[in-house]
Amino acid sequence: MSKLKVIQLLPELNFGGVERGTKDMSNALISEGHKSIVISNGGIFEKDIIDNGAKHISLPIHKKSLFSLFLAKSLRSIYEDEKPDIIHVRSRIPAWINFFACRKLLKKPILISTFHGLYSKPIYSQIMTRVDHTIAISKTVKDYILNTYKFPENRISVIPRGCDMIYFNKNDVKPEWLKRWYEEYPQTMNKIILTLPTRITKWKGVDNFIELISRLDGNTFHGLIVGPTSKSKLRYLKSLKNKIRKLGINDNVTFTDSRNDINNIYKISDITFNLSIQPEPFGRTTIEAISCGSKFIGWDHGGTKEILEELYPDGLVKLGDIDSLKEKVIEISDKNYFSPKENIFTLNRMIDETIQLYGQLVDKNL
Repeated sequence: MSKLKVIQLLPELNFGGVERGTKDMSNALISEGHKSIVISNGGIFEKDIIDNGAKHISLPIHKKSLFSLFLAKSLRSIYEDEKPDIIHVRSRIPAWINFFACRKLLKKPILISTFHGLYSKPIYSQIMTRVDHTIAISKTVKDYILNTYKFPENRISVIPRGCDMIYFNKNDVKPEWLKRWYEEYPQTMNKIILTLPTRITKWKGVDNFIELISRLDGNTFHGLIVGPTSKSKLRYLKSLKNKIRKLGINDNVTFTDSRNDINNIYKISDITFNLSIQPEPFGRTTIEAISCGSKFIGWDHGGTKEILEELYPDGLVKLGDIDSLKEKVIEISDKNYFSPKENIFTLNRMIDETIQLYGQLVDKNL
């Protein structure tokens, strides 16, 4: 493969799977001798990208406004100066700006997009198909693209997301961390820990998880709900806590809010869950938890189904069937019940397959 110059476009470089993926891709490109440029409004990963030898160009392409389209001229100037081989757009507003920026380019680079989700506004989102090639993060997302847009199947590559196996590993939890954990959450000691890692919102199935905990023996099981609550969801959080109180399970459910030690929480969890009512585009928490040695249960749809079919089919439950969910928990929480296979959805695999795709498309275009 010849050496490439790749530009990645995204709104910002703060916390999030897309942002981490952009940073990791940039670092991998540099390590393999390619040139990497990231264009965004900046953020916490900007320094890491620059320190690893890539270039970051600040442009406020994060604002969801028609006025953002006026940035197309500035973006076109960057392209004319940099002359990239590949432009990889990872979000819809940057994709619209990029579309107008590329229209008057004399030498057009190869345009690639990644569909990171099952976008709810098809007309607005169709800009992600105005490219030479698109990446779907799962078969679920590929089916969505084929069913929603007239986009040729041979111009779609399925490249699953991957997790960092250095961070999400099966190493033992350090005793000092465990000591601090039990000091903060003594109610979890000597319990079978059931964990739902999710932000607090209706479609993520928190309500179903609470219903599940209410049907289990509180002396044996404890439910953890790990994730943030935005200001707009505080009323919903209050309704969930009211439900917990009415069910009489205050001592059996713990909300931890956001944590920066989720890898350790996975390790002490006997079972981790994804109970999203709407299908997940992929299911990042599924591969993270399995990589850390936790068993996993999820509804049988979307990206979570795809992952569990590959790694732990025993963890699949019919969507919305709380009775079967309870039975499944009792069955696989037995310490002698087998664990998932080793995770194959790794960060290195995702990066390698993406860079290979870059090279194939450039060679094909020569």
